[in-house]
Amino acid sequence: MPKPIHSLQMTRVDASRNMARFYQLGLQPTLFGEVSLVRAWGRIGTIGRCKVETFAATEQAEAAFARLERIKRRRGYR
Repeated sequence: MPKPIHSLQMTRVDASRNMARFYQLGLQPTLFGEVSLVRAWGRIGTIGRCKVETFAATEQAEAAFARLERIKRRRGYR
């Protein structure tokens, strides 16, 4: 398995609303010279869901990574 270029794990916990969520982002190289943005999210303690997007250039993948991180931090993930 290729070593990730960047990875980030964030959580959002609010006991009053019974909310305990996680969100993971990772950039990984593919076998064809592209870069994949791997996202996983769900309730803490579960497997959750996963989505993979592939980009031709590292710069495009890093921009998408930064955009998603910014959005999630605005929503309360730490």
